[in-house]
Amino acid sequence: MTTANILVNLPPGFYRTPALRPMFKRLAALGTVRKRSWNTAQEISKDLPWADAILMWSWPVLESAALDTATRLKVVGCIDVSRASAEIYLARQTLVATARRCWAPAVAEMALGLTLAGLRRISLYHGAMRVAKENWVKDFPLDLDLRERELTGLRVGIIGLGAVGRRFAQLLGPFHTSLQVYDPFLTEEAIATAGGTKSELAPLLASCDVVVLCAGSNPGTARLLAAKQIRSLKPHAVLVNVARAALVDTPALIARLKLGTLTVACDVFDQEPLPVRSPLRTLPNALLTPHRAGGLMSSAQRAMTMLVDDIQSGLTGGDLAHPLVPAMLPGLDA
Repeated sequence: MTTANILVNLPPGFYRTPALRPMFKRLAALGTVRKRSWNTAQEISKDLPWADAILMWSWPVLESAALDTATRLKVVGCIDVSRASAEIYLARQTLVATARRCWAPAVAEMALGLTLAGLRRISLYHGAMRVAKENWVKDFPLDLDLRERELTGLRVGIIGLGAVGRRFAQLLGPFHTSLQVYDPFLTEEAIATAGGTKSELAPLLASCDVVVLCAGSNPGTARLLAAKQIRSLKPHAVLVNVARAALVDTPALIARLKLGTLTVACDVFDQEPLPVRSPLRTLPNALLTPHRAGGLMSSAQRAMTMLVDDIQSGLTGGDLAHPLVPAMLPGLDA
């Protein structure tokens, strides 16, 4: 194989991370590697005519006019890809690998952890113990907090059965839950294969003890949980959001939380970092994590491995293990 020109356009931290060095050595063995951290289409345009392959996150969006200048391009590898970019690539029949499923194992595990923390009130207990203000059971079982429940046997709803939703469903297996799934793009048979029962949104929200958001953010899911839907959540349900903040009407969520009849475990927010004065920070029934669900080194290593494998295959005329296909479009972020 003749050596290839490989354009890598990633945040600077990727190039300084020791655990990712083996991936860059593999790329170097394939040809000449240019390491860039461009944020705009204008910046990256100067490198496109040179590249036989591109490895990038999801930005900048490469419009058709820009791709017209990439006359040597054989394969693109994207950690993630927006729907707008995907439609351009598919229309042009560009060979594209996407590693967007690299986050699924970590995000699903975080969803399980937040579910358990919300049900068992772990964060509240921990915080109280830190300041010596905890309550000890004195009259068992009369003074038990009935809001604290075990996950085993509960009714759990998943909204969006993509890679994260499917992995989360697998993790629920030992808990013998009754799994309800809202995903209008999947058949009853496909959902049953994942261990769930297909449901419409309204009955899922009204009946489930735990609701986990795993869907992408696009015009079809914007404010999927608006004020009406948030009000309809079962009393003392646990709502877990490891997807996108845009799926939820945050002011309506805060209003419901102030009633004390809902627990939310949230990893994503309308504004990030979360403003210091956000009401969410003061609500005891809001369990918050700083957008860390997928952010593990294993996720970054998995993403790079997936893309380097497919770039090597694409450069040599082989099939991609993780190709972008039209069926992915509904689940992509806008």
